[in-house]
Amino acid sequence: MFVQQLEPVADSLSLSALVAALPLVTVLVLLGGVRMRAHYAGPIGLAVAVLVAWLPYGMPVGQALSGAAQGAVFGLFPIMWIVVNALWVYRMTVRTGHFDVLRRSFGRLSDDPRVQALVIAFCFGALLEALAGFGAPVAICSVMLVALGFDPVRAAVVALVANTAPVLPAGLDAAVSRPRGTRQRAARRASQFPARSCG
Repeated sequence: MFVQQLEPVADSLSLSALVAALPLVTVLVLLGGVRMRAHYAGPIGLAVAVLVAWLPYGMPVGQALSGAAQGAVFGLFPIMWIVVNALWVYRMTVRTGHFDVLRRSFGRLSDDPRVQALVIAFCFGALLEALAGFGAPVAICSVMLVALGFDPVRAAVVALVANTAPVLPAGLDAAVSRPRGTRQRAARRASQFPARSCG
């Protein structure tokens, strides 16, 4: 059974962390610097991740490939299923004209763009996070903000910042599906979190 070493690179935690960050850095450089398309950058990042797991960390190749396959299947089925359905509902509301009704309703709340941003990005985005998650609230809310006259970059930033609030409970409720002892430990850690962050 493979046991991960925490300091495989020169017995240094810092160097090991830098090597472990190579797949993420590769994807970010390919997407942001080289402007490569995501469906090309993703597999290259995956190949770098497998190489990092195999060479410096000593993971058997079979387990590394198995982990990559499991991640790909998990990304395709549960995550993409939800995102595709959320985008389908969004497109359906656009084609039926209900999205315009929703946009006009949000626009009638206030002429102040700050209030519009709060209602759409924070409130409506939190509802979408509860219903779909996985980035759908950011995509849909930023389009709605652009339709109300926001600058596209500002709309994306507002939607991203607003999405940080409803995402936290989704991570905390993961303890529900864990075994009993793990749930109790997670509950103790969660109850200590505010005290640690404020102190």
